[in-house]
Amino acid sequence: MKSLTLAELAKMVGGVLVGDEDKLIEAVAPIQSATSSDITFLERADRKSIIRKCQAGAIIVPIGLELEQFSTIQVPQVVESFRLIAEYFSPPRDEGVTGISERASIHPTAKIGSGVAIGDFAVIEEDVELGQNVRVHSGVLVRAGSKIGDDTIIFPNTVLYRNTIVGKRVIIHSSAVIGAFGFGYDSSGGVHKLSPQLGNVVIGDDVEIGSCSTIDRATYGSTIIGNGTKIDNLVMIGHNCKLGNHNLICAHTGIAGSTTTGDNVTMAGRVGIKDHVHIGSRAVLGAMAGIMNNVDEGAELVGIPATPVGEQFRIQSALAKLPEMRKEFKALKKLVEKINDTIEKNTTTD
Repeated sequence: MKSLTLAELAKMVGGVLVGDEDKLIEAVAPIQSATSSDITFLERADRKSIIRKCQAGAIIVPIGLELEQFSTIQVPQVVESFRLIAEYFSPPRDEGVTGISERASIHPTAKIGSGVAIGDFAVIEEDVELGQNVRVHSGVLVRAGSKIGDDTIIFPNTVLYRNTIVGKRVIIHSSAVIGAFGFGYDSSGGVHKLSPQLGNVVIGDDVEIGSCSTIDRATYGSTIIGNGTKIDNLVMIGHNCKLGNHNLICAHTGIAGSTTTGDNVTMAGRVGIKDHVHIGSRAVLGAMAGIMNNVDEGAELVGIPATPVGEQFRIQSALAKLPEMRKEFKALKKLVEKINDTIEKNTTTD
């Protein structure tokens, strides 16, 4: 079992040690489960309350944050430092494939760059181009006419439909489907006929696409994913969408066809966006937000239908008081009825 002293760990991450420099650490762990031989991390000072029951031997913290009951290593970048230490104690397994498997199926017209690796039972169809150092894992299907940029990694069982264009340094996780037909139909006489699906998908550089996510091809032209955009698992992006650069899209988000976004848009989990709307740059859409209209640049929206954060909090506060307000309304109604009865009796007597 590996172990290092806190002094050695502090040197590894270039941090400032406050506490027992000879304390031995054997592993990393989350705050909730850390033991005396583990090191954990606290990213922000305003979350100190979560360490009240922590049993960790030490905590990585931001520069200047002192915790009297713990040995700490103060660093400028808490998460990055914790990652370095975690990789020391539990080195990541090699996710790569090496060489080109004899059990892969590669069409004679495919162009394969230098350093490419292709795993067992992968299928590379006609006129596909794989750039330098591309890694295609087992069971991947890359259909005709697709082009994959340098240093891209495609994990097992992913499917790229025909003419898909993928940039450099892209990571596509297992079972993603890129370029499937869009959900578009011509309906007449009670029959739904699939409309033309003649476009493709174009993915920029440095994009990451999570497991089981789907990006539909355009009806005509291209569905576009901008450079640096990160897409979580189980995300659905409809046909003809054009997403900007460096968007963050969390799990279970669904984006209907022909939606566009600016740059640096954040969509939390289970966001739903209707078709043909535009989301402005730097907008933040909270979890389960229902987007029915265009969103301004820099807006922060939550709720269904989505409204600005402050307005939504006021709505939710009012909703929480509805049972009490209902009782008050009933009491006031009875009081008004009683007053009306009294006035009616007095009027009759007069």
